[in-house]
Amino acid sequence: MDTLRHVWRYLAPLAVIIVIALIPAPAGLEPHAWLYFAVFMGVIVGLILEPLPGAVVAMIGISIIAILSPWLLFSPQQLAQDGFRFTSKALSWAVSGFSNSVIWLIFAAFMFGTGYEKTGLGRRIALHLVRKMGHKTLFLGYAVMLSELVLAPVTPSNSARGAGIIYPIIRNLPPLYDSQPNGPSARSIGSYIMWMGITADCVTSAVFLTAMAPNLLLVGLMKSASGSALSWGEWFLGMLPLSILLILLVPWLAYVLYPPTLKAGEQVPKWAREELSAMGPLSGREKRMLVLMVGALLLWIFGGEYIDAAMVGYSVVALMLVTKIIRWDDIVSNKSAWNVFFWLASLITLATGLNNTGFIVWFGERLAHGLAGFPPLMVMIALIAVFYLLRYFFASATAYTSALAPMMIAAAMAIPGISLPVFCLMVGAAIGLGSILTPYATGPSPIYYGSGYLPTADYWRLGAIFGGLFLILLILTGLFWMPWVLG
Repeated sequence: MDTLRHVWRYLAPLAVIIVIALIPAPAGLEPHAWLYFAVFMGVIVGLILEPLPGAVVAMIGISIIAILSPWLLFSPQQLAQDGFRFTSKALSWAVSGFSNSVIWLIFAAFMFGTGYEKTGLGRRIALHLVRKMGHKTLFLGYAVMLSELVLAPVTPSNSARGAGIIYPIIRNLPPLYDSQPNGPSARSIGSYIMWMGITADCVTSAVFLTAMAPNLLLVGLMKSASGSALSWGEWFLGMLPLSILLILLVPWLAYVLYPPTLKAGEQVPKWAREELSAMGPLSGREKRMLVLMVGALLLWIFGGEYIDAAMVGYSVVALMLVTKIIRWDDIVSNKSAWNVFFWLASLITLATGLNNTGFIVWFGERLAHGLAGFPPLMVMIALIAVFYLLRYFFASATAYTSALAPMMIAAAMAIPGISLPVFCLMVGAAIGLGSILTPYATGPSPIYYGSGYLPTADYWRLGAIFGGLFLILLILTGLFWMPWVLG
């Protein structure tokens, strides 16, 4: 039975490709664009089912399209014009994603995260916050939120940040008060801390462009479809009021809606002091790391007009190597960074082809025709709400973004009156904030869900409450703040 399930994961993407390819191309769409879409959807199904790693699935899709490019990538008119040059053009398309600046920005951000980990700076910052604020349970919730917030700009994997750095620290806190998983004592303090861990991870994933890989994927999709993209500073400023509101509101709201029975205690600050004492004073590598990170953030926020964000990241990584914060072996051996680098580049390549074949334009026009007569503002709100709620059907933020974001961007581009930058920022924020909805929505979700402190009924109930609140606040921010900032 297990073998059949495994084989089914391999066969399902192929079945999707064959079924869609056998359907006649819709009116107004050229046959090669429809066949390209068939392979694209097969890749999306492969990303959802994961018979192979996501990067491998995407690269297989690109290989199929490049090899069959005379029938999938180019129209008959283009082939007649280019002759045998289509082979070099197909190769250029296949590797085009690796030249996208977004790819190098996220790769650099992964190296920043490596620096935080190798130097111990990230753990030190989190422990300091816990030591200062851990004497009251509510303040401990704010310490978890602030720890995530400090790490988020330079940790583009929310799994690495939430499950790799924050969770190993906060999982030690409940037992200090005899709050044990899977029992009545869980609610004394452990349940609140664990819910704050996953909620803080989702909130901070939306605050910064470099806080989550799908954010950068979205910007890459936007750039391939429209030629323009959101900068790091535009994302940060566009999200600023919502970010401040959520950072201040969420720990208190969780305290009210999921109240711990233990309100205060000194065990947590004592434990944090012991851990910091064991770490010793701030090392030279940590100091250098801190200076470089502050410099990078300042350039990302204020230097966008003078230097590209990816160039900032690339230069800082070089300085990290020169100052021996990280070693070349740390870069070579970083499997997570290389994995994201390849699948993100491959997915941007696939999205670019979807646009080049004319499918995105055709889809946008059809959608715009169907929505004609409705106010653009109403259409935008409806699209964001639908995109947000479809999160329930995806267990991967990457697959979710890859499958739905191109269509959402196409709709926004085709409907007059919708600001593409505002719409894309709202979509990007929805990717992170919507991750709170289910215990399988994003990488850290199963970790916190499996901690034993968050019963199934509680997780789904709180996910719906917080998810609904996040959606309402996101829409309000998109209506009244983001248009003013992004024009």
